[in-house]
Order: sequence, then C-alpha cells, then structure tokens
Amino acid sequence: MLDPVLLRNQPDVLAARLKETRGYDLDVAVLQQWESERKQLQVRTQELQNLRNTKSKQIGMLKAKGKDVSAVMAEVAGFGEELKASETRLDEIKQAIEAIAAGIPNLPHESVPPGEDEAGNVEQHRWGTPRDFDFEVKDHVELGARNGWLDGETAAKLSGARFTVLRGQLARLHRALAQFMLDLHTDTHGYEETNVPLLVNADSMRGTGQLPKFEEDLFAATGSFELTTFDLIYNFVKSNFGDLKDESGSFDRDKVSDAIKNLKVEPRYLIPTSEVPLTNIVREEILDAERLPLRMTAHSMCFRAEAGSAGRDTRGFIRQHQFEKVELVTIAKPDESDAEHERMTRCAETVLEKLGLPYRKVLLCTGDMGFSAQKTYDLEVWLPAQNTYREISSCSNCGDFQARRMQARWRNPATGKPELVHTLNGSGVAVGRALIAVMENYQNADGSITVPDVLRGYMGGATFIA
Repeated sequence: MLDPVLLRNQPDVLAARLKETRGYDLDVAVLQQWESERKQLQVRTQELQNLRNTKSKQIGMLKAKGKDVSAVMAEVAGFGEELKASETRLDEIKQAIEAIAAGIPNLPHESVPPGEDEAGNVEQHRWGTPRDFDFEVKDHVELGARNGWLDGETAAKLSGARFTVLRGQLARLHRALAQFMLDLHTDTHGYEETNVPLLVNADSMRGTGQLPKFEEDLFAATGSFELTTFDLIYNFVKSNFGDLKDESGSFDRDKVSDAIKNLKVEPRYLIPTSEVPLTNIVREEILDAERLPLRMTAHSMCFRAEAGSAGRDTRGFIRQHQFEKVELVTIAKPDESDAEHERMTRCAETVLEKLGLPYRKVLLCTGDMGFSAQKTYDLEVWLPAQNTYREISSCSNCGDFQARRMQARWRNPATGKPELVHTLNGSGVAVGRALIAVMENYQNADGSITVPDVLRGYMGGATFIA
C-alpha cells in the first residue's frame, strides 16, 4: 500500500505517475469526493464525541451531588443518534478509501526502465553457453514419458488438468533439487530454514498484496474450521460490538445470542508462494535493529488457479496448479534494501550456475512488474526443446509497500521511533522448472539424463537416470 499522504495531498501527481509507469487509472474525482466527506465527518464526529464526554462528566458530577440529571440525559439522547450515524458513515467512507488504496500497485523504483510489457524488459547479462546437441532434442514431456516418470494422465484422473504425478528416479531428482537449494541457501547464503503453513488467513493474503486484487488466482478452503473461544470473542468485538446494545446502552442478550450463532469464519487460502507466510511472520511486529536483515528460506508446495493463463503451457510440467518452490524472503532496513535485492538475486543465480544451467538476468520494465514490486529481476533458464529462455526465478524489492499493509516495523536506534521495514522476496528457485531445465539440458541420445555433479550426493551417487 502506498503512503496515504500521497493519496490525500497529491492525488493528481500520484495519478499521473501511476498512469505513466503502470498504466493504472486512478479516479481522482471519486477519491477527492470521499476525502472531502471524510474530513467533514471527522470534524463533526470529534465534536460530538467531545460533547458526549463533557456531558458524561457533567452527569457524573451531578449524580455525586445528588442532583437531577434527567435534563442532561435528554440532551445526550438528542445528539446520540447523530453521533452513531456519523461514526457509521465515517467508517464506511474510510473503508471505501482503503478499498481504493488496496487496489493501487506499487510505484516503480527510479532505476526501472519504462515499458508496457515484456518487450520493454532489459537484459542485464547471460551466463553459460547453450549446449550443441548432435541428436534430435526431446522436450521434458517426451523424456518423462519413459517408465511413466512424468504422468499427466493419471494426475488428471486424480485431480484434473494441470497436475502431474512424478515417479521413480525423476521424483527423486525433483526432491534432490529442493534439498540442494535449501542446503545452499542455509549453509552458504545464511538464510534461516523455515517451515510454514500452506493454509493462511485473509489478513496474510492482504498483507502481501494477493487480496483483494488477485482473489480469482487463489484457491480458497471454505470448509468449516472450529471456532475457539478467542475466535468468538475477537470476531464478536470486531464485527458486531456496536450493534448489540439496546437504547439504554446495555447489551441485549437476544442480539448477542443471535450474533454468536451467525458468526462465520473467513476462508483460509492455499498459498500461491511461501512468500506470503514468510513475509507475514513480521506482520504487526516492531523488530529490533539488530535482527535486520532477517533472511528466511522455505521449501513449500504452492497453489495457483492460473485464472488468466487459459491455453498457455498446457502441455507438460511448466504451468501447474500445484508446484514447489524454494523461496527467499528478506526483511531489511530501508537504506539496505537495494543492496539486499542485488544479493538475493545473486543467491538465485548461484543455484543455476552450480547446476550448470545457462540463463540470463533481466530487469523488468514498469509494465511487466508484479503488483507489489518496486523493482524486479527475472532469471530465465535455457530450455533446449523450446530454443528459448523461460522464467525460473523472480526477485523483487517491494520497498515499504507490503510493510505498510502489514504494519511491519523496526525501531530505528537513531530516532528511537518505529519505522516501516522493506520486504524482499525471490524464487531460489522454482523446483519444477529446474527439473525441466535439468532434464532437457542434460539429456542423452538414448533418452537417459545425466545427473549434475552437485546433485549426485542427493541421488545416492547416481551419475545418470534411465
């Protein structure tokens, strides 16, 4: 989420920047209309609240002196309805403004090149030379069909399209890749291995920017979850507190009973990447400066509906509803996040170099970056069967965009005050796509696959699979 000061004080300037860099149309007129009404209501609500507090003190003093308070009580009742209506309307307006703010993408870093789509991305460098084959190259689907290693038909029977069953040595190679990446990032790069839930609540999805804008890309688990006493109390106070009193200000037992019966639990969501739970670990926290940078890595399943990708990469293992990644997340001080971004990207590059996979590093343009990112590098690995480079890692600096949504802060020792952290995330790397790249780049004429040197210890010493 962007700084609300920009929304309030410079909406025209912000709208122009968003249009130019993101192609995003901010309706300034609607925003200003809401903001004008909010200011008026804010003033009136505060006036009424102050008046109520003053009269409440007056009632207390009169009662202490044994005097009649009926006239003052009547006066309080006279503006009580206006106060209640004003508070309700003010809350509605704040929610409307927050809804607008929640849908605005992050502003690009000044170093990000302008562009409308991937054609505007800028290549930074290449590593490795694509292999020359003296036989006809097979793609990963054909290579995986042998021995039923990679089986989409059985997966379709079990779950539907865009799922895959892996078997035998190919399944082991897939596991070896994940183990290798975790060991590299923890032992060499200093990330803390973290095991995170695959189901998260809506607050976590909102914190990293998946909600509300990208709900159609998520899998929601809408089944019943047992309500704990804490859930009941929290949801009751959060959602229904103001509506459960009678005219005298006392709680109405029937209304309270009905509210508890009608309580509903928000759905949990299957994570699209472990960036979500890893980053939200610091939600609503104030971190000591000594803990930063906080570097975490996790190997997890990821789940995406791929709502906007109909017809793309439907063959094989490239674009799946369920896949695995080794994720990198860093929580950093603002003045260190640019350097941390370069470091994180380099950690992902090291994975591909140790695997001996040719790749290229690309700086994404303004029109091709993700919603929460202010700057992104993509790593694209060479796939011989497609004769092109395909994305295998995306490393982003989100600045304070996610931190503001999560209220994730650190205490700056120079000022002694809490300030927003910067959040960064990257694939270190996508396990399934790494498997595809190894299969195709290390294939042999007889259909066997040579095991890269760094993986042989994870494969029981095997030099190839066949």
